[in-house]
Amino acid sequence: MPTRTFVNPSARGYTSPNPVTREPLEFHRRLPGYEETPLVDTPSLAKALGVAEVLVKDESGRLGLPSFKILGASWATFRAVAERLGEEPAGWRTAGDLAERVAELGPLTLSAATDGNHGRAVARMARLLGFGARIFVPEGTARARIEGIESEGAAVTVVDGTYEDAVEAAAGLAGDRCLLIQDTAVDGQDRTAQWVIEGYSTILWEVGDKLAQLDQDPPDLVAVQIGVGALAASVVRQFRRPAPSPRPRIVGVEPDRAACVLASMEAGGIVTIPGPHDSAMAGLNCGTPSSVAWPEVSAGIDLFVAVEDQR
Repeated sequence: MPTRTFVNPSARGYTSPNPVTREPLEFHRRLPGYEETPLVDTPSLAKALGVAEVLVKDESGRLGLPSFKILGASWATFRAVAERLGEEPAGWRTAGDLAERVAELGPLTLSAATDGNHGRAVARMARLLGFGARIFVPEGTARARIEGIESEGAAVTVVDGTYEDAVEAAAGLAGDRCLLIQDTAVDGQDRTAQWVIEGYSTILWEVGDKLAQLDQDPPDLVAVQIGVGALAASVVRQFRRPAPSPRPRIVGVEPDRAACVLASMEAGGIVTIPGPHDSAMAGLNCGTPSSVAWPEVSAGIDLFVAVEDQR
């Protein structure tokens, strides 16, 4: 059950200034193992909620990993590498082709902070492109998550502190031989956080395409989880495009032990909530909203909800 809520009455009138394109979707289609993830009808849940239909986008398997995070990490890595090259790699059809195109950059390392899934996704991209990977995790990160990252060939450092401390450590490596691929804002290094938001749009294009194939109307309401806000920002960009795009109501959901976005909405600006952030919803254990995602999330989400861990 929700423990706290915050209503944003102006969200329906918000129009995102950021363009949304299908470029990330076309990029992802060239990666090994790409398949559209299922949009699952859940009639029992719809009945329990008293609504006509509830569809769940199942992201438990995406490009060979157990999370959607590879969508943002892969697109952000591609954009960062293109920026380092000075041009977009052309003429590639497979990840092997792309690795050949970027080999001229010489030895490179990708760094990131994570509580598990984003870091593993960055490590996977480093392995595909022939780069090294240094991933930083906060203390208390489950051993299974660390082992998952290490299985991609990455070096993992456990930081004595919170997720935000891990972000600072990862950012400290950025330089000539290390690209930071972070999904939250880092002072002076925010471009990858923008690219991560763009990368997540693949989920939403797939939803729209599937509904069109089924000749179904757009959704009336979209519920999305919030950590630092990158996925939620992508949802806002998609459904708060200029008319005549569909404009469903958007609900953002956080664990009550790490509801940094709801707290920021209550405060009227970004705040950091103190740790430890120890929700069972491990991927959402964040204490500070991303300043890159914040403009979209704070303006475009209709209702913010913090929920308890299920006991």
